[in-house]
Amino acid sequence: MIAACKVSGFDLIVVETSGIGQGDAAIVPLVDVSLYVMTPEFGAASQLEKIDMLDFADFVAINKFDRKGAEDALRDVRKQYQRNRERFGENTDDMPVFGTMAARFNDDGITALYQALAPRLAERGLKFGKSELPAVNVKHSSAGRAIVPADRVRYLADIADALRGYHHLIAEQALLARERQSLKTAKAIFDSCKKNAADFDELIAWKDGQLTPHARKLLAMWPDMKKAYAGDEYVVKIRDKEIRTGLIHETLSGTKIRKVALPRFDDEGELLKFLMRENVPGSFPFTAGVFAFKRENEDPTRMFAGEGDAFRTNKRFLKVSEDMPAKRLSTAFDSVTLYGCDPDPRPDIYGKVGNSGVSIATLDDLKVLYSGFDLCDPATSVSMTINGPAPMILAMFLNAAIDQQIEKFRTQNGRDATEDEADKIRAWTLSSVRGTVQADILKEDQGQNTCIFSTEFALKMMGDIAEFFVHNQIRNFYSVSISGYHIAEAGANPISQLAFTLANGFTYVETYLARGMHIDDFAANLSFFFSNGMDPEYSVIGRVARRIWAVAMKNRYGANERSQKLKYHIQTSGRSLHAQEMDFNDIRTTLQALIAIYDNCNSLHTNAYDEAITTPTEESVRRAMAIQLVINREWGVAKNENPNQGAFIIEELTDLVEEAVLKEFEAIASRGGVLGAMETGYQRGKIQEESMHYEHKKHDGSYPIIGVNTFLNPHGSGVASEIELARSTEGEKQSQLTRLKDFQQRNAGQAEASLAKLRQAVIDNGNVFAVMMEAVRHCSLGQISDALYLVGGQYRRSM
Repeated sequence: MIAACKVSGFDLIVVETSGIGQGDAAIVPLVDVSLYVMTPEFGAASQLEKIDMLDFADFVAINKFDRKGAEDALRDVRKQYQRNRERFGENTDDMPVFGTMAARFNDDGITALYQALAPRLAERGLKFGKSELPAVNVKHSSAGRAIVPADRVRYLADIADALRGYHHLIAEQALLARERQSLKTAKAIFDSCKKNAADFDELIAWKDGQLTPHARKLLAMWPDMKKAYAGDEYVVKIRDKEIRTGLIHETLSGTKIRKVALPRFDDEGELLKFLMRENVPGSFPFTAGVFAFKRENEDPTRMFAGEGDAFRTNKRFLKVSEDMPAKRLSTAFDSVTLYGCDPDPRPDIYGKVGNSGVSIATLDDLKVLYSGFDLCDPATSVSMTINGPAPMILAMFLNAAIDQQIEKFRTQNGRDATEDEADKIRAWTLSSVRGTVQADILKEDQGQNTCIFSTEFALKMMGDIAEFFVHNQIRNFYSVSISGYHIAEAGANPISQLAFTLANGFTYVETYLARGMHIDDFAANLSFFFSNGMDPEYSVIGRVARRIWAVAMKNRYGANERSQKLKYHIQTSGRSLHAQEMDFNDIRTTLQALIAIYDNCNSLHTNAYDEAITTPTEESVRRAMAIQLVINREWGVAKNENPNQGAFIIEELTDLVEEAVLKEFEAIASRGGVLGAMETGYQRGKIQEESMHYEHKKHDGSYPIIGVNTFLNPHGSGVASEIELARSTEGEKQSQLTRLKDFQQRNAGQAEASLAKLRQAVIDNGNVFAVMMEAVRHCSLGQISDALYLVGGQYRRSM
């Protein structure tokens, strides 16, 4: 094979063995220059004497240099290399042993190895052009660029310990509260019977002193809390302003349904357990909900749309939000946009333009997409389902909002804004826009696959976005929606979905903290996105997530109350939709929506019944939205906002699911945290196994699905024979190509300078998103993606 390659005229032939380890080193005679690649985990130092390749290799690379013990391994291998070659007169640092991280783009350890290899290869006749890489003066990867520092890789195990410690504290404090109450009761009985009760006060004081100040405060405040919820209105004073919330809904029968129902515990131990494990909605640990009450002027409904070009999707948004007091727009993008490409006549791209999502390539497109909506109106919220190219699309959105307000100023004042006025408009706009961008690159690697940049660079840009939000006081827009939905759609069961999603969320926390950001500067701008399916665990997914997040944020990270509140969106399960008996899908969606509303989700999307086959039609979307409206407006029990509290099965499921999640945290921690587990494919493998388990049970009928594998339709498959398929038109595709060409021609003079500035920001390790805010004004999505690939690296899955 080598001879054949030589005859073919190749300049460089790389011969790779399957991994010879301590065995035969027969590869050496076949090559001009040999490189041995190993990892830090070679065992005891004595093992090095058994590795043949340290006797023969010209160069040695210790890869995965971010792993624990890598620096010690580098020292030991250099010493062994020196002993094997008897080069005792030279410094061990001069040995050709390098610490590298091949998975990291632009790694200085890899650069050092390359710059050492190049002269040796040149001596043997390989021709090199002018190098654009600056010379490095190190021989191993820099530790300062670690996504999660080595001393923090056990963060998930620490969080599991914090949760279990909190529950241990609750049990301990509940027992003390019960004992204190028992002593008070005994004293009262002794007093009533004229018996000597002199020692009880000392014992009561002893137990009281063993209670934490927080536990004592919770019990002391309980009578006032009961009184506050007992009336017809809940009254709160904020800055001398009274806010009144009605607490009663009267049924047709005259029954008064309370908005929040309180427990009727007499035992203070049980009461304290409730207050520390559950509490009322809006109070730590937020098990029942992060807000005291739901908004009364709107339903938590999101209008999801995306098809064809920006003009078509804009019309759809205007239609589905018609007469809705709150405009909650959720945007689907086509696969061309999702992969950071521009529309193109190329056959592999052209057919996908505007299909299964809207085509967005430029700032002009995005302005059209949301035209007719005031993006700074408090009632307008925009969600964008985009991940790999999220920084570019988000920058376009923020610029569209800024330009919209500047245009509004021009219209209202009959003149252009001055530079100072424009700066003030920009600052106000950034602080006012509401919504979220998905941007979750970890779940893309684990479950959905629309990764385009190297993982480290993608995480770096996510951190840049978070820092930009902090510096510009963007507090109403979520910088990332940490998504479990796509993990569930890929096949994960509800426990894995929840565990992987929360683990990803804590990984972002650790990543941002490692950059020097303060927890309360960014944690409140993280949101979550879960799927609700048919399994019982879905009934408590919000409760468990809120409690884990709140306790970890407070007790592990020292975060404030705003950061402790986990806000999340629910979408009913797309995986539970079936083409057979398609009308039955609305039944499943209704049940999934019901448990989401009972669990106090912050927003909800109900799938249309025909999404098993196509992009939903106008008729199916109307039915899907009606599901939410019927539950919120007609369903009686939904007038109460904490219906799950106090149910034995809900409490048991909450504890079971929480403990299962904590065990999964420990499993991930043992693999080096989320990033270490991703490297070995742990999450993907588990998702695939769980997906296969579900498919087997579905096919053998042990997991019943009505109309699909049981109670089959006697008149046929139940699959609709005629279905309206939503597709982009030829005109829309051509329009996108024309608009893209026009945009690029108009900005040709400024585009290259903007791209050069963007590339330099990456090289200088600056805030890429801050520069991108300007770049999107002159460059298309594809132009920016291509520029960033050169300096940030393209995605490569760990194999």
